[in-house]
Amino acid sequence: MDIKAALAIAADQPFQIKDVQLDNPRKNEILVKIKGVGVCHTDLVAKAGMLPPPYPSVLGHEGSGIVEKIGSGVTSVTVGDHVVLSFASCRQCSRCTSDSPAYCESFVPLNVMGTRTDGSSPVTEHGTELSAHFFNQSSFASYALTSESNTIKVDKDLPIELLGPLGCGIQTGAGSVMHAFACEEGSSIAIYGGGSVGLAAVMGAVVQKCSTIILIEPMESRRQLALSLGATHVIDPTLSDTRASIREICAMGVSYGFDSTGISSVIEAAIATLAPRGELGLVGTSSKSSSLPTFDPSTLLTGQKIRGICEGEVDPLLFIPLMLDHYKNGNFPFDRLITTYPFEQINEAIDAQHRGECVKPVLVFDT
Repeated sequence: MDIKAALAIAADQPFQIKDVQLDNPRKNEILVKIKGVGVCHTDLVAKAGMLPPPYPSVLGHEGSGIVEKIGSGVTSVTVGDHVVLSFASCRQCSRCTSDSPAYCESFVPLNVMGTRTDGSSPVTEHGTELSAHFFNQSSFASYALTSESNTIKVDKDLPIELLGPLGCGIQTGAGSVMHAFACEEGSSIAIYGGGSVGLAAVMGAVVQKCSTIILIEPMESRRQLALSLGATHVIDPTLSDTRASIREICAMGVSYGFDSTGISSVIEAAIATLAPRGELGLVGTSSKSSSLPTFDPSTLLTGQKIRGICEGEVDPLLFIPLMLDHYKNGNFPFDRLITTYPFEQINEAIDAQHRGECVKPVLVFDT
């Protein structure tokens, strides 16, 4: 079928809106009409050539929409269902069967190679295969093919065009706090970076009833948004020493640190402000040219931990409905992070995000 897609053609070139062709769903595939898709940092990392998909490629991995067709083997959704798309997992390996699908042994071939696992691509342009199937969806397009492992049915009374970011960025921030850390009521947390991932972590900390929620972010508008979402303190790292400021708030340091920036100096400050037995989670990616963080290992001898966290370490089939339950109860207003743009304005949306004019751009389709 003919669809519209935003093609990444080179690291230094804008996305191009093209007419391309998409396969019909195979036995275990689901055809989804995309209503909205978030723009995530991982999409931009892939466009910059730091992930495997070659050019030209169809990226996008925070899609949401309506099921249009299903393959004969699909049982979890049916035509007309509203769905959110997330990362894919095999559901069979030891990690998947131990409730850790974010660390699926097949995560890379299923999500970031730009093809199906058999090496084929579901998207072509004039008969030539394009790199696609990104995160088992490639939802920078009017339609996408997915599978049951990354397609989550949601209630039809929810604003389907806004739900895509729950599949990655917002899931990563909230899941890290609510699931990976499982922050205890009354605990303290410092969150570095006030983008959608960091602000989702703020909301997750509110849900967990953390008593001290500190956001470190240079942009005034995002600091104010964090306070309105439930942060108890905000710090402008350009005007004050982050380490000293955190110690003024929590003399012994914080129970949890969460870095969404990937910036070495920020990670170093996060390590230095952990309380004894405190835990630091890293989800941010840095550029190839950035320096690596350094620290004195002896600073960890009072039981601190540093860990990487992928996708909040959640099972999206379970966690996305949980976030939506909190949203419906008024406890998780993720929609306040979102600014919508017509799909054709993908490049303008990315530029606006870089300028700090929006937190989470979501591209929407008229039909």
